[in-house]
Amino acid sequence: MRTIMAKSLHESSFSFSFSKRHFSHWMAGRGSEDRKKKEEGKVAAEEIFTLSSACDDDADDIAPPVKAEARNKRSSSSTVAAVAVRVSRFRAALAAAVAGRHRPVGFGPRVTGTLFGRRRGHVHLAFQADPRACPAVLIELATPTSALVREMASGLVRISLECDRRGSAGKKLVEEPLWRAYCNGKKCGYAVRRECGPADWRILRAVEPVSTGAGVLPAGAGAGAGDAGETMYLRARFERVVGSRDSEAFYMMNPDVNNGGPELSIYLLRV
Repeated sequence: MRTIMAKSLHESSFSFSFSKRHFSHWMAGRGSEDRKKKEEGKVAAEEIFTLSSACDDDADDIAPPVKAEARNKRSSSSTVAAVAVRVSRFRAALAAAVAGRHRPVGFGPRVTGTLFGRRRGHVHLAFQADPRACPAVLIELATPTSALVREMASGLVRISLECDRRGSAGKKLVEEPLWRAYCNGKKCGYAVRRECGPADWRILRAVEPVSTGAGVLPAGAGAGAGDAGETMYLRARFERVVGSRDSEAFYMMNPDVNNGGPELSIYLLRV
């Protein structure tokens, strides 16, 4: 019984020691495998970190030129836009300055009046708020220039322009397009309001230095190449008197009236 128990104890101790050794070897192998896996994982993590760092470095190396190029494009586009705005403003100011001389200007109590026309043509009447400004009103009369010169030789000229009140609601008196003309009480056809054309403007520019006086421009002056004949003109300052919205009068301020100079009055009436 003791033998059997001893044998059993021996076998049990042997088996226990064998199991212990086998288990320790297995644990050691398992630990080495775990360490190996941990080391491999660490190496893989380091490689991934290194690769990501390299990618970030490459991205940093590439990004600045792209950003700089974008900034350069934005700055260049903004510069071009600013230059375009300045050029457009300069052109607008230049156009306004050039067109300012050709834009009609409203009347004041004193205006510059000019009667002109070729010897064998019709009389034109222009009123300017300023001698250098485009006429606020330009009217062509059916009266021949030679007939007006004969009337002015008498020393007294009254020109009356009448238009109908009907159909003129909201219009200024000087904006009426058609008039009936009278000179010293005699009917002399019709008068028509016109826009200032290039030929008219050249004549007004030619007599611009004249404040008060009469004279003759040589043939072709202030007219097209095909126009012939001398242009006669009378230029003076006029006093404007407004009676109502339907009546205005322009009196020539002639310093030579007391010395026998001509006296000229122009009336605009809406009847």
